[in-house]
Amino acid sequence: MWFKNLQLYRLPKDLSIDISSFEEQLSKLPLQPCTSIEPRSTGWVPPREGGPLVHGVNHQWLIALGFEERLLPASIVKQFAADRAKAILENEGRKVGRKEMRDIREATAIELMPRAFPRRRVTYGWIDPVNGWLVVDAGSPAKAEEFLEHLRRSVDSFPAKLVKTVQSPASAMTGWIADGDAPGSFTIDQDLELRSAENAAVRYVKHTLEGDEIRQHIATGKIVTKLGMTWGERISFVLNENLQLKRLAFLDILKEQADGQAENEDERFDIDFTLMTGEVAHLLADLLEALGGELPGAI
Repeated sequence: MWFKNLQLYRLPKDLSIDISSFEEQLSKLPLQPCTSIEPRSTGWVPPREGGPLVHGVNHQWLIALGFEERLLPASIVKQFAADRAKAILENEGRKVGRKEMRDIREATAIELMPRAFPRRRVTYGWIDPVNGWLVVDAGSPAKAEEFLEHLRRSVDSFPAKLVKTVQSPASAMTGWIADGDAPGSFTIDQDLELRSAENAAVRYVKHTLEGDEIRQHIATGKIVTKLGMTWGERISFVLNENLQLKRLAFLDILKEQADGQAENEDERFDIDFTLMTGEVAHLLADLLEALGGELPGAI
């Protein structure tokens, strides 16, 4: 269980909810299969098949939001609707107008929905009651907010807030690139994006980030919006201007620690989850420090 993206939300460090009560509230909104006329269904699923809705290891919780969608390509609906419009022309001798064609497409989609193939996907969330984190493994803010919205519907007044730091990630990353060095246990990798106020972008991929060219971009007003970094020679990632960590890669030294320690898949899952949460908790603490800490009143 290794997350690939981190969308960060802050929780109170004195979060007063126990795991059994938390699971009971999630159980009120489980994932249900789509009915014959529903295009989509959302609900909680066990992170481990056959297990509880909240998987707890060493005071760290893992939860999973499931999505079931019926795949009905627009091209299929369009083709069936076109065939019906053609039949009307042949049988009634009249062309279908725009409004009627729209109605035919809507009716066709409803008719075809029960025959659509259902597909499932899962978004995982990690709750750290000890250090006060909700971390969602989502590649976009919209997916993370979808997860949080469902969590708030399930758990009364769930107190998660976006993290706000004293120094913005864009300002900090721009300074690190200008100085040619990252703070503390971080190092700069070879991926970079800069943007101007007019939204003109310059991207470097697997490219050395030293030299006058990049500093010239900064001198003309561009700021860093994405930066590849490595923490402690253990986790590499791309930090963006919204304080999202993407493309996480847990380096071999971490995964080697799990090798040979587990006797079965369940033990391996728990070992991986324990290693991930422990390392990422330290990474996040160092990252907040590098950004000047959290804004007063943000927690």
